[in-house]
Amino acid sequence: MTDFKLLEKLCTVEGISGDEGSVREIIINEIKPFADEIKTDNLGNIIVFKKGKNRAKAKLMLSAHMDEVGFMVTDITSDGYLKFDEVGGLDRRVVLGKTVTVGKNKVNGVIGVKPIHLSKSDERTAVPKYGEMYIDIGATSKDDALSVVSYGDSVNFNSIYENNGYTIKSKAIDDRFGCLALIELIKSELEYDMHFVFAVQEEVGLRGAKVAAYSVDPEFAIVVETTTAADIAGVEETRQVCNLGDGAVISVMDRRTIYDKRMSEMAFECAEETGAKAQYKRAVAGGNDSGVIHQSRGGVKTLAISLPCRYLHSSVTVANTSDCDDILKITSMLANKIAGGEY
Repeated sequence: MTDFKLLEKLCTVEGISGDEGSVREIIINEIKPFADEIKTDNLGNIIVFKKGKNRAKAKLMLSAHMDEVGFMVTDITSDGYLKFDEVGGLDRRVVLGKTVTVGKNKVNGVIGVKPIHLSKSDERTAVPKYGEMYIDIGATSKDDALSVVSYGDSVNFNSIYENNGYTIKSKAIDDRFGCLALIELIKSELEYDMHFVFAVQEEVGLRGAKVAAYSVDPEFAIVVETTTAADIAGVEETRQVCNLGDGAVISVMDRRTIYDKRMSEMAFECAEETGAKAQYKRAVAGGNDSGVIHQSRGGVKTLAISLPCRYLHSSVTVANTSDCDDILKITSMLANKIAGGEY
């Protein structure tokens, strides 16, 4: 069963791309008693090896990314407002009015823009560009702001975490759930030796996984991710991609990867054997660390297993608790089958 208390801890910590240190610390503390080898590479990826009961017949790497989307302080105005830009792809429509924390001091702020009663008619319906927005931390001057924040500081959404037993609402489920899934596997008694990667900088171009895959040099890889669920009002059934409550999402193709077909078949076989639910990703959209992993060195047979999640890359995303449990069951069985040479 999914450790939702640990998921809350992972989701609520700050960790935008390039600033994953707090996430990394939690993960290392969790896995230290269970892993046989833990390394942190020059980019900040955690690379883990755990022995199983038996020597692996095929070299398998499981991967999830630690980083989340957010912002970075780029300038400070003379009257103390923070200018910023995005880190990772965000929808500007959902940014305005959100509360954030800035820098190591976790200074509270709110994302603002020219108020509606001072805006021209065409400005009221247009989505403002980031250059038109600012973060208000209550500073009275540039020097006042610089006393608590710095240029280049990370800016994170200040988000709730709620679990009502059926759904989870939080920032950063993408991809802290994937990190949780790998932690759970490392803590378990594996049948075969396995390698694990907690990657950095996925949201800004799959950078961490690229170098980690080169270092590990696996034959097979399973990427545990989240993916867009568009099962919401106003979206036609044929465009919903996947659905909350229908289980693990098995990808066939996205914008970066054509996935290994036999691994996809095996994932559905594992779902049937474990009594878990699984569904196909019904769109060629998005991408994840598989895009660089499958091209590493001489090539890697790769599959992505994803958690369906609404409102990705926003301050609050929504996922289903039963889908989390289904992914853990399928991933565990599939990993042991592949490492055991059953491909």
